[in-house]
Amino acid sequence: MALSLDTIANLADIIGAGTILTGLIFGLFQIRQYRAQQRDVIAINLAQTFYNQDLARSVALLQEVPDGISLMELRSLGQQHVEAAITVATSFETMGLLVFKRIATPDLVLDLAGGIVITMSRKLARWQMETRVEQEQPSWGEWFEWLSIIANRQKHHGEPAHIRYRDWQA
Repeated sequence: MALSLDTIANLADIIGAGTILTGLIFGLFQIRQYRAQQRDVIAINLAQTFYNQDLARSVALLQEVPDGISLMELRSLGQQHVEAAITVATSFETMGLLVFKRIATPDLVLDLAGGIVITMSRKLARWQMETRVEQEQPSWGEWFEWLSIIANRQKHHGEPAHIRYRDWQA
């Protein structure tokens, strides 16, 4: 049985449409895979931030300062404390911007560092405001402050992970 030219043309159209549809589905699958890989890379990079000895030392050093320490009070403790504050502020500044730009999810960042962000922000809030004035730079530490606002809003709405997931099993 011979196929007419119209039938062959219709079959070619169907095959072409099927090929395009298959390509679109494959492309969407590839995009989802790529996004998942990117999220994993971001999560690993953020987690590695906390293995950074400079940040760990800085947080440990600043845990001992009073909440709302001033610029002058921090300076009177020495250069090591000033550098620790800058390390903490710039580290969380980066994380805040990554969350805002939707490169990292708020849940990921806050699960990794929410409590530390809240504590360090509380300790450094006055120092940060006075630094902005002294440096004539109102945007100094803006994403650190923004992240602390988000962290305060979300961390107070539930139990900590060690309580919430105490019955979790792998």
